[in-house]
Amino acid sequence: MPELAKKRPEFRNINAFTDLTTYRLPPAGWVSILHRVSGVIMFVLMPFIIWMFDSSVSSEISFARFKLAFNMGVGFVPGFFFKLVALALIWAYLHHFIAGIRHLWMDVDHHAVEKKKGASTAVAVLVLSIGLTLVLGAKLFGLY
Repeated sequence: MPELAKKRPEFRNINAFTDLTTYRLPPAGWVSILHRVSGVIMFVLMPFIIWMFDSSVSSEISFARFKLAFNMGVGFVPGFFFKLVALALIWAYLHHFIAGIRHLWMDVDHHAVEKKKGASTAVAVLVLSIGLTLVLGAKLFGLY
């Protein structure tokens, strides 16, 4: 009788300090976490977005100052920093948008909720958001 008894799986909570480095999260989990992170980034940087929009459309003089801020910087903050913040916003928007499309598609197509489809669409979201960010980042930093 004891040979037939199966060992039940052990479910435990993950400690963020000790287990997080060894825990292997599936791609869908990464997309879910990054979807939340990208939303927070866009919310926190909303004043920067408003400043960019306002200074770029107010007048020709404000647009010249806007370009100067991105090229030379403002005060002790170099222009490179503004470009990095804009790149973070580009990634946050692209990832949030593409992951949102994925979630909407999964709501409409009930077959997309399967584990295999979920993993493949999660990988597609990660590849598309990072790839498009690299392309737009190259344009932002003047590589083409």
